[in-house]
Amino acid sequence: MGKLAAIPRVKAPRGRWAIVAHDLFVIPLAWLGAYWLRFNLGYVPAAMLRQSLVLLPVVIVVQGLVFWGMGLYRGIWRFASVPDLLRIFKAIIAGTAGSALVLFLWVRLAQVPRSAFVLDGLLLMVLLGGPRFFYRFFKDRGLYQPAGKKALIVGAGRAGEMLVRDLLRGSDVGFRPVGFVDDNPRRLGQDIHGVPVIADCAQLPEVAERLAADIIFIAVTEAKAARMRRLIELCERSGRPFRILPGLQNLVDGQVNIQELREVRIEDLLGREPVLLDEQEIARGLGGKVVLVSGAGGSIGSELCRQIARLAPRALILFERSEFNLYTIELELRRDFPQLSLRPVLGDVRDALLVDRTLARERPEIIFHAAAYKHVPMLEGQSRAAVLNNVFGTQTLAQAAARHGCGVFLLISTDKAVNPSNIMGATKRAAEILCQELNGQSQTRFLTVRFGNVLGSAGSVIPLFKAQIAKGGPVTVTHPEITRYFMTIPEACGLILQSSVIGAGGEIFVLDMGEPVRIAYLAEQLILLSGKRPGQDVEIVYTGLRPGEKLYEELFYADEALLATAHPKIRLTAGTCVAADGFNAGLARLQDLCADGDEEGLARALRDMIGHPPHGALAQAQG
Repeated sequence: MGKLAAIPRVKAPRGRWAIVAHDLFVIPLAWLGAYWLRFNLGYVPAAMLRQSLVLLPVVIVVQGLVFWGMGLYRGIWRFASVPDLLRIFKAIIAGTAGSALVLFLWVRLAQVPRSAFVLDGLLLMVLLGGPRFFYRFFKDRGLYQPAGKKALIVGAGRAGEMLVRDLLRGSDVGFRPVGFVDDNPRRLGQDIHGVPVIADCAQLPEVAERLAADIIFIAVTEAKAARMRRLIELCERSGRPFRILPGLQNLVDGQVNIQELREVRIEDLLGREPVLLDEQEIARGLGGKVVLVSGAGGSIGSELCRQIARLAPRALILFERSEFNLYTIELELRRDFPQLSLRPVLGDVRDALLVDRTLARERPEIIFHAAAYKHVPMLEGQSRAAVLNNVFGTQTLAQAAARHGCGVFLLISTDKAVNPSNIMGATKRAAEILCQELNGQSQTRFLTVRFGNVLGSAGSVIPLFKAQIAKGGPVTVTHPEITRYFMTIPEACGLILQSSVIGAGGEIFVLDMGEPVRIAYLAEQLILLSGKRPGQDVEIVYTGLRPGEKLYEELFYADEALLATAHPKIRLTAGTCVAADGFNAGLARLQDLCADGDEEGLARALRDMIGHPPHGALAQAQG
């Protein structure tokens, strides 16, 4: 109780009563001043002056009550604005009209000039509104004086204007804007809140030097990849630290403030446009349903669980074999979604008994199959583990889904399944074919979503590079020309959910990954973003392609006809034809080879059953 008592609770009321006292003081000034103006700033007849003083208490009471009732004291003088001015205007009209009515009923306006009410209203407007805006100007004027670090703003658009406004309002932010650079020629030479637009962005390093800027703020929130990379390179050339605003779609109510500024991330350099989802359609497809996610504790699986939880499913089943990962995602979801019916299952998708009992008990209507081994070089020498998990784990869960009447089974695949040069890609391609073969044999719709790398996922290149940079290098890249597709985990998962509600069954959905990115470029930019210089502070070492690795990845086969869908970021293909008999015989062969532990035989059998010419390391199994 002692701590609560110490909290100063009287500041706001004390300030409010001071404003009330001010307004009650100006009401008589305006009333008597109206008489004085009525008689041209000269002598007021004695009878009228006496009557004005007699009626003054009534005017004070009526107008004071109207001002209070119309909310004149909810605003804060420090932030007086146009809405406050409109509120004052309405209150004055109501107050003077109320005063006129009361005085008419009381004295029939005897010895009261009719023009006094109009003049009284005009004076009140000046005496009520003027001090409020003068007070704001008085408080703000110090913010335009030299104080804090000099900030150069990149972008004089909506986000830049809001950022400068916030910088000028806050007395303790520690930054003061000294200028803009912007590529729009119509903005050059203009002032925004007194801050000039000095030059185009190409001159950013020179402008930063001339103004002795201490920091650069990037307020270009909708730039495409090429432009964002250019802006960041210009900031790097300036030698100044820089920060960036996230996209306006990520800012609450579109409001920009200094707290939103953050360090540039690798996602900003990729410049991916925000993905717009049909949230109503997704909610109709998943809301109120029982949903199971396998691999629920992994990078993709856990984000799927987060997004599904927001859609209010009837129940969400977390199927995960890592005890720690299952514990972590369950703890997070129970904290963030306390009303969600959450059912964790610790187990492996290869465990046919557990899978069957889980589906018989929970009766999931939609299954997202994210459980898989995905580390390419590691799996090259462990084809048996890859086949057991990626192929037969998929088969076990998919067949159980069909037996228990699941409505949708969605396999999460990879671009490495296209013309696979490695064991991992081959197993995922086999899983794709398996789901296509199962489609149409039951009421379950089998779908596949194929996409490339996701930023920040477990085992991906970005965390590896960051760890290497933190240790001082070197950063290891396999080849200077190697490229990969990238998208963010939330973006990928949103499109997966969208695919689940637009698929009729049997399709392979291919996500729009944008343009491929050179891994060497990512390494260079991550070094720069850490405040170091590539080749000087941190070396980049090229180690050569690893087993099963290709220079570039593909998202579809040459003979796969890609078709548009209702979503511009999702395309579909019916897939390539593989003889069912041959594929089923291949599955049986894989089972025998797994039982024998024949690693080389498994690689050859995989090559034969996926029905495409072998590439790279996988082709070595041909011998």
